[in-house]
Amino acid sequence: MPVAENHLIELLPRRDRLRLLAVCEPVQLVLAEVLCEPGQATRHVYFPTDGFVSLVAQEGGKPALEVGMIGREGMLGAQLALGVAAAPLHALVQGPGAAWRVATVTFRRELAGSAALRRCMNRYLYVLMAQLASQAACLRFHLIGQRLARWLLMSQDRAHADRFHVTQEFLAYMLGVRRVGITAAASALQRAGLIEYRRGELTVLDRSALEAAACACYAADRRAYDDVMS
Repeated sequence: MPVAENHLIELLPRRDRLRLLAVCEPVQLVLAEVLCEPGQATRHVYFPTDGFVSLVAQEGGKPALEVGMIGREGMLGAQLALGVAAAPLHALVQGPGAAWRVATVTFRRELAGSAALRRCMNRYLYVLMAQLASQAACLRFHLIGQRLARWLLMSQDRAHADRFHVTQEFLAYMLGVRRVGITAAASALQRAGLIEYRRGELTVLDRSALEAAACACYAADRRAYDDVMS
């Protein structure tokens, strides 16, 4: 049996899983690749198996802000399960790697023919809504250092590695703050021995301590996913 390496696909019963995998094509997600733009029709859905994608909100000429992240636990294009073709957010590849890709027309056909796939998508849409609400509260109430620790944990979960490349400019862009704030927060984490950061290469040294430094949103998001999707 083919190994999906994507949690949503693996949750499907064997028959539905094999049927979906039969229409998937393997692709490589390239760093900084734009997979969709808000308001544009979705051409493909993506089930990451190794790479991961940032969901970014953009308002006119104002700085962009990351509002979600998708790795092998999820998929890009879930709004199709609601009958909506237009993408709601800018989707940018943050971590290069592999994914399964399915054409929109084909995915809609699979949705129509699989009650199990529809149930899985409905549950995942609930998780996405919960995570978006959590992100809004996090932006309003939590300090930059807590949010940075949360972001690093989320990225580590999806990168499946302790070390990954990220610049302070990109972190400021993703968290919607000034670079000076990121510099101060990252320096504090480094002095505490939680991370090491050199020339764009970040290494998580103490994950347990990083979890303690993060806001409660990180654990809440994981708990919401486990409760609904398990």
